[in-house]
Amino acid sequence: MVIDKEKNISVDPTGKKPGRGAYVSLDPDKIAYAKEKAIIEKSLGAKVPDEFYDELYQYVDHQKARKELFGDK
Repeated sequence: MVIDKEKNISVDPTGKKPGRGAYVSLDPDKIAYAKEKAIIEKSLGAKVPDEFYDELYQYVDHQKARKELFGDK
């Protein structure tokens, strides 16, 4: 994920978007925990909308499923 100068937060699967980036776990439960405890907000110093958490959770859940299905390719 990445936060830009305007404090817009987005999922960044390529790792190439401009801004301050952060890696996240591919465990959906950890994303839910991060939302509950406002961990991402504290780390980035910005308000994180619920919609972003929903998008991040879906992305992580999808990536976890792909990893389980196809392995570490």
